[in-house]
Amino acid sequence: MPEHAYLAAVRESYDTVAADYAAKVSTPDGLDPLSRAMLAAFAETVRTADRGPLADLGCGPGYVTAHLAALGVPAYGVDVSPRMVELAREAHPHLRFTVGSMTALDIADGELGGALAYYSTHHTPPELLPVVFAEVHRVLAPGGHLMLAGWAGDDEHVHPEHAYGGHPVSYGLHLLPAPRIAALIEEAGLTVTARLVQEPGAGAKRPVATFLAEKPERP
Repeated sequence: MPEHAYLAAVRESYDTVAADYAAKVSTPDGLDPLSRAMLAAFAETVRTADRGPLADLGCGPGYVTAHLAALGVPAYGVDVSPRMVELAREAHPHLRFTVGSMTALDIADGELGGALAYYSTHHTPPELLPVVFAEVHRVLAPGGHLMLAGWAGDDEHVHPEHAYGGHPVSYGLHLLPAPRIAALIEEAGLTVTARLVQEPGAGAKRPVATFLAEKPERP
């Protein structure tokens, strides 16, 4: 299957900023209490359901992957940036990290008990989000769970010129309203079971939307 064009820009940009990103981005211990609580609730849900491992899709340097593993979930990471995967492997040699894209996951049908997309879907053009969510639906086992968290907006398309460390980047940010994100998740055949929208504040410039969803046991 041909690669979607935007992925090359995302891969190149994150390969470029990877070291600065890893140095500057907050680990889960530095997140706000609500964000930590949502991750903990998701980990407990996946662990209790016991339907298979959890894939952290867009794992970056692996901080959240390692956090979930420490909470007792069999977790591994996937990222489109080879340099990010290298850094994750160096920092967490006991965990598995692979290079891959959310639009075409190298994961078998029904293999996962959980899928996490943590600030990793906002580079995806809105017209391709159904492809991403269809892949998540495909790889989740019946009764498996998704957690998606990231910035929300009012159909904004932002083009930052520079990112972590002042490096030039070529990716875009697609910021959708929370109800539209929820609708796209549901259209993929997943059931949204919880949602949380955190308004800007405490240093956050944009709303943050978090969704928990489940793949039904039966179609």
